Amino acid sequence: MFRPIEQEFKVSYRYKLHSTEGLFDLENQLFVSIVNEYKKNNRVKLLFVIDDGVANAHINLLTDIAAYCEKYNEYLIHTQSIVVKGGERCKNSDDNVDGILKAINNNAICRHSFVVVIGGGAVIDMVGYASAIAHRGVKLIRIPTTVLSQNDSAVGVKNSINAFGKKNFLGTFAPPYSIINDSQFLSTLEQRDWIAGIAEALKVALIKDADFFDYLELHADKLRERDHEVMQYAIYKCAEIHMRHISQGDDPFESGSSRPLDFGHWAAHKLEHMTDYSLRHGEAVAKGIVLDITYAYLVDLISETELQRIIRVFKTIGFDISFPISTDEEMAHLLNGIEEFREHLGGQLTITLISGIGKKHDVHKIDMSLMKKALWKVNATTNSNVH
Repeated sequence: MFRPIEQEFKVSYRYKLHSTEGLFDLENQLFVSIVNEYKKNNRVKLLFVIDDGVANAHINLLTDIAAYCEKYNEYLIHTQSIVVKGGERCKNSDDNVDGILKAINNNAICRHSFVVVIGGGAVIDMVGYASAIAHRGVKLIRIPTTVLSQNDSAVGVKNSINAFGKKNFLGTFAPPYSIINDSQFLSTLEQRDWIAGIAEALKVALIKDADFFDYLELHADKLRERDHEVMQYAIYKCAEIHMRHISQGDDPFESGSSRPLDFGHWAAHKLEHMTDYSLRHGEAVAKGIVLDITYAYLVDLISETELQRIIRVFKTIGFDISFPISTDEEMAHLLNGIEEFREHLGGQLTITLISGIGKKHDVHKIDMSLMKKALWKVNATTNSNVH
């Protein structure tokens, strides 16, 4: 008999998050320098995929991209710019993925080319998934255009689409080559999209950084009122904490069952599906966080003072924290999200709560009667009815 052959190897990943304004202004050399850094003084093929909401809000974007690539054509080969439907619904079928794969094939985009995705978190998720499975991995540059994608979803290593009525059922772990946050894209966001992304900043602050929560609390009014400087700091700090967790949390590809960055997400994912994705992800996350901190209060992990302080910040920023739940059947459907979350994690149920502001606390069992009570308490606070 032959003895087992065993090997072990490690793969190192490195990527940067850049911040700028007016990325495709002809005098802004950041984009061309990032591409040229990969292949010094060589021409590189680029396929651009753009969220239709961004294209409609920035009507000169496609021509600006073409003009930029033409100016720097010594290094950039602009093969095509395609526009895709944005929002969570773009992840609900294979159609958009198939369209991206066809464009990659038709334009002979290879592993030494770049797909450049410009859009919100859902489009970035979907295009990232398509890029990761084409040629077993085409390099991706992410240019997120919403608060939530700039501070959270685009700075991680995950890509996905929805399937079987479950969020992110199909996906890959594939770090981007680079991320570029252009603050100019935020100027055209609807108010609900501006606010929604702050939920992820509150999330990381609550589980990891009490000082950051203090900052968000102190500037809650300015965040609601679209103060540019305050928002830029909140995005930068949130992204920094998120990326540090990925690199230093010892589980970048989530092999274990503990997912602190999914704080508030078991309910959020279920709510998005129950509302046919009419809720923004950040709006659902805000509700999920408030539900879980209320449960944490009921199991004596946090005080009434801490609970009310956190809820006050969410409300001041402008979040609607009520749940669209009015029947026992809807309640049961929502709570089934806990088991679906366990299945998504694999292995032991692990729900992240907090034992204080800035202190994460994992639990492995949920008292369903207390979770129902928490939901009733949240909705009672906002004058909604729960049975």
